[in-house]
Amino acid sequence: MDHLKNFRKETRSWLEANYPQSLRQPIKSDNDIYWGGRKRSFPNDDIKTWFERMLEKRWIAPDWPTEYGGGGLNKQENKALREEMKRLNCRLPLYSFGIWMLGPALLKFGSEEQKQKYLWEIVRGEIRWCQGYSEPNAGSDLAGLQTRAESDGDHYIVSGQKVWTSYADKSDWIFCLVRTDPQASKHTGISFLLIDMASEGVSTRPIRLISGSSPFCETFLENVRVPKSNIVGELNKGWDIAKYLLTHEREMIGGVGNTEVTKSPHQYAIESIGLENGKLADPVLRRDIAKLEADALAYQITIARSRDEAKSGQSPGAKSAFFKYYGTELNKRRYELLLAIAGSDSLAWEGEEFNDGELSRLWLRSKGNSIEGGTSEVMLNIIAKRILGLPS
Repeated sequence: MDHLKNFRKETRSWLEANYPQSLRQPIKSDNDIYWGGRKRSFPNDDIKTWFERMLEKRWIAPDWPTEYGGGGLNKQENKALREEMKRLNCRLPLYSFGIWMLGPALLKFGSEEQKQKYLWEIVRGEIRWCQGYSEPNAGSDLAGLQTRAESDGDHYIVSGQKVWTSYADKSDWIFCLVRTDPQASKHTGISFLLIDMASEGVSTRPIRLISGSSPFCETFLENVRVPKSNIVGELNKGWDIAKYLLTHEREMIGGVGNTEVTKSPHQYAIESIGLENGKLADPVLRRDIAKLEADALAYQITIARSRDEAKSGQSPGAKSAFFKYYGTELNKRRYELLLAIAGSDSLAWEGEEFNDGELSRLWLRSKGNSIEGGTSEVMLNIIAKRILGLPS
């Protein structure tokens, strides 16, 4: 306990001294954070400084093994670091699907050569990754994918289409599910393949959403040559990796319910409506804000309990479906409440006074949270069957 207490004290002191003052405010948009990549650029000098300091500290991926560029922190130390960063409202030094999704999969299933190459590149922010799972005709039936990888000597020839590929137009590589044995049963014959987006035959097309913009893209693969050494894990055993990676993706998406938006509802209500005798005059609004914040706190505590359980080696498994469901539904409720507080101002779509309709655009974007990574309906089915043990 003394070690952990000292670690927390030293971490708090280091963060206080090294986290730039200008960054201690809510993130405004995707353009206000650092994503890394081959064509990487920093939004400003303080974000660059923060990344470089955390990289030197080896806290870009603090719980990864040191031999792969991580900080080697144990679960208790990593939890303390997260808590101290949250206390100071520290943003992540690098936003990366490589860290959140691919990295854990490589640590579990990758070859030593793959770990040495890709994990270091991820930590240094040299490669920006995207995920090639969903397909136009597969929907929530992920195993129904049709993208094929046909053997050709030391390479595969990959052809097919992926959809809802977040940031594909800005990414360098894609981790992709492909069918390597079309004669096998539905959940077999699938492999997990890493593809360089600069390869001939790869193209992307952005998908515009009702919010006016979107990180999503269609990704087209037309006779793309990919070295067989880019297969992660065993050939035709990619479904095992896919399921493992999905638990991390769903926890990541569910995390939107555990993060601060531009303003919390109570802060926004105070600024927009004001207080009478020290409280909001509208009792219904007070009730709704209190209920949302109580539910958000319960969600944070549940996540913390699950992480503590993970210390004993328990896998989150189907619990990731719960986190994904509740976190995204909580985020939708948050934006509904923010719009109710804003009143007619929430109808604004452009104009400097309304920050170019940021609130209404974020509200529209939140609707997609309950679709991406598996719909809320699919998550409820998983919860019913695998957590509650209800019959089919």
